[in-house]
Amino acid sequence: MPNKRAGHLWGNSGSFLFLTSPFLLFWAFFWVVPLFTGVDLAMQESQQFSGSLPGTGYTHSPFSNFERAINDPKFIHSLENTSLFVGGSILITLGLSFFLAISVYELNKKFQGICLFLLLIPSFALPGSLATLFYLFFHGKSGALNQFLVIPLGFDPINWMMDPSWILPCLVLQAVWRWTGVITLVLYCGIRAIPHWQFEVARIEGATAWTKVRTILFPGTRHLLLFSGIFLLVDGVAAFSGAYNLLGGSGGVLDAGLLFVTYAYQVAFPGGSGRFDLPLASAACVLVAGTTACFAWLLLRVRKRMGN
Repeated sequence: MPNKRAGHLWGNSGSFLFLTSPFLLFWAFFWVVPLFTGVDLAMQESQQFSGSLPGTGYTHSPFSNFERAINDPKFIHSLENTSLFVGGSILITLGLSFFLAISVYELNKKFQGICLFLLLIPSFALPGSLATLFYLFFHGKSGALNQFLVIPLGFDPINWMMDPSWILPCLVLQAVWRWTGVITLVLYCGIRAIPHWQFEVARIEGATAWTKVRTILFPGTRHLLLFSGIFLLVDGVAAFSGAYNLLGGSGGVLDAGLLFVTYAYQVAFPGGSGRFDLPLASAACVLVAGTTACFAWLLLRVRKRMGN
């Protein structure tokens, strides 16, 4: 009976189009149109080569800007930094959020809502405001981290945002700080959705905490872990405001914190490096967006082949 009702409901193509048309229109306007516009721009000739082709050895082709991007060492360096930034933030955020979700679930119900609200506070702030607060926390010798942790432990103060060894870890910690509360809430809801009888069986059989995590909690939330990982992947690749507020549109000392979006900003706009090379920036964005989409698709395919 349910299948017949569903077939009757969606059998009318007119009703289906009517119900989905708002989504399709917004999807086309905010995703399809910008995508094709970006691809078209990536195939155009850059202004810095226009009118100077004779004698330069440069011949424009639809893929010239893609070749320039791939051969740009700064672009490759930004991809390496972005990979480390995204990978580090995903691993730390998912691991920490999973632990916190279990911890909150084990608390008395009176305190669960309070803890979740406190964890969500960083995600409520605008990225620019959060980055400014984060900068004050890591700012030189007067920063809170040096004053209350590093110096009291007897170590020399660390100049977090000027030391190339610490710039990228600071960006990772900023992303972890921002998203841990949100992912914790998602995983907590997933734990609450696990049938209670599974915990009762584990209690009766005397299962250890690790056994509960391995046989109940992780299998019950792994689909949410995958969703959260893809969300953090897309957000990390597209991250700009946090790095911009911390590093001012540069990559920091020795480009140690140069992320891909910062590179695209420097190439595209005079406020970055003055190059105003929109075709090159568009080509780099198309390459990265396509690679990210393919990687996310592969993750979903592997998850589907592994079963539920």
